[in-house]
Amino acid sequence: MSEERRLDVLRAIVEDYVRTREPVGSRILTERHKLGVSPATVRNDMAALEEAGLIAQPHTSAGRIPTDKGYRLFVDQLAEVRPLTVPQKRAIETFLSEAVDLDDVVARAGRLIAQLTGQVAVVQYPSLRRSGLRHLELVPTAEGRLLVVVITDTGRVEQRFLDVPVNLDDWTLGDLRARFNAAAAGHRLTEIGTAFARLTEAMPEEQRALATAVAEVVTAALAEESEERIVLTGQANLARSGMRFEQGLRPVLEALEEQVVLLGLLTEMSDEAGVAVSIGHENRVAGLSETSVVTSGYGSSDGDSVAILSSIGPTRMDYPGTIAAVRAVARYLSRVLPG
Repeated sequence: MSEERRLDVLRAIVEDYVRTREPVGSRILTERHKLGVSPATVRNDMAALEEAGLIAQPHTSAGRIPTDKGYRLFVDQLAEVRPLTVPQKRAIETFLSEAVDLDDVVARAGRLIAQLTGQVAVVQYPSLRRSGLRHLELVPTAEGRLLVVVITDTGRVEQRFLDVPVNLDDWTLGDLRARFNAAAAGHRLTEIGTAFARLTEAMPEEQRALATAVAEVVTAALAEESEERIVLTGQANLARSGMRFEQGLRPVLEALEEQVVLLGLLTEMSDEAGVAVSIGHENRVAGLSETSVVTSGYGSSDGDSVAILSSIGPTRMDYPGTIAAVRAVARYLSRVLPG
């Protein structure tokens, strides 16, 4: 019973500190929470929690605040995540479904996360490494000119022009289009080059040069877009009065600018199933030791993760609310992605 009660006390300290931003004392805890024990017992429990490294006493106050270890236990013991309200869910679905293209989808997802959490949002564009080719279209535009349109299963569209030596009839174009789409089926975009090489080698000699030219245009277009991209939104939220960082705001903002390093952290976290939470010094990125990062993969309807979205804020964050927001936006983002 004492262990369960101490978890209740820790939970109450975290909730009060997140809400009030003030260190929490035993008297306040007994007044605000139905712990069913005396202030003296609560003081004993707080002493045990402090000894275990779960809470600490700032020099300026008699109250206690959670440590990174305390937040970790709080998050691990979350029995349930507070669900979003029906109006919130409806607003998310409507806002994302109104996006006009992939850029708009990613931008809207970032704004949603930032607004729902009051923190920084990080949204990765769907990764070409995890995407497939949805369709390849070949469109004659003028004499000796062909428009090659590449559409990925995550909504990216790339268009390139190709000069061809002869005018192509509809049957030749249709046959070529069908062969390329069949060759790409079941392959990630990173594997397309090999699949297309096998295709061109098997083509009739009279069509081989044209097929090789199309394959080269497609692989070159995908290579140009292979860099992983992320969008950051809501950095201004970190400057709000409630966001206090002992080392100041500058190290956090500098860490957010190191996008390659940041993406490495988020990718590592997204390997875990569902929503992952990294707290304080668990973040192996300089500048993020006073922040918590809540991350989820998102993807197509079959459940494959093709990219990542995150919320980053102070360790003193509303964990249930942030987890619920990230989970909901990831879920709806997966629904609105093509594929």
